[in-house]
Amino acid sequence: MADDVVYEAVGVSKSYGSVVALEGASMAVRRGEIVGLVGDNGAGKSTLVKILSGALQPDGGSIRLDGDERSWRSPREALEAGIETLYQDSGLCPDLTVSGNVFLGRERLRPGLLGKLGFLDKPAMEVEAGEALDRAGIGFAGVRRTVNEFSGGQRQAVAIGRAVAWARKVIILDEPTNHLGARQAGEVLNVMRRARENGLGVVFISHTLPHILEVTDRVVVLRLGQVVADEPTANFTPDSLLKVITGLADSPAA
Repeated sequence: MADDVVYEAVGVSKSYGSVVALEGASMAVRRGEIVGLVGDNGAGKSTLVKILSGALQPDGGSIRLDGDERSWRSPREALEAGIETLYQDSGLCPDLTVSGNVFLGRERLRPGLLGKLGFLDKPAMEVEAGEALDRAGIGFAGVRRTVNEFSGGQRQAVAIGRAVAWARKVIILDEPTNHLGARQAGEVLNVMRRARENGLGVVFISHTLPHILEVTDRVVVLRLGQVVADEPTANFTPDSLLKVITGLADSPAA
């Protein structure tokens, strides 16, 4: 299984002045695996996500992609290496079409002179966006419709579908089911399953423990900046996971 590791943090530490956010934290994600990252507020999840996404550099430890040590100078470098991150704010532009959002920042230009003049190849983007969302398991039609016409769950599905479309290695999802109803959250979880089927590594950060237990293969628990558990999801129950998160137990078997 070690050969399947696509992305990992090894002994990562990060401090903000005298406040220690992470202390020797390690976690890995394998190809075709969904890893749940959980912990109370202040556990260090946001800091670890920012380091994995290239928004922060660690004070110590290392980041490795396909076994090679990497040092991201910006989120753009991580993106170009195949690491897509979706934060709680999906980053969609509600007044753009679905295809416009999928290609936001990566627009296709028309061939020839029109492209040199800055004209977009909207038909090509619509076709490619539709194909990409189909691969991501998003079953609704309408890539020409604006995002503000869709439900919250569908918007999140579009945002994750965009990440799946462009990710080559890993997608990092920060609270993607937050504030969604059961049906809408289910749509988002299904997109995550499809990403796993497509061979991507998925890091799923959430406070909604039933979602973590439903869709992940493995759970990593952070507490006060340290990884206190890293075990198959099947080892946890809702009660045992909550106890490890809050410090009432050191392992799901305790």
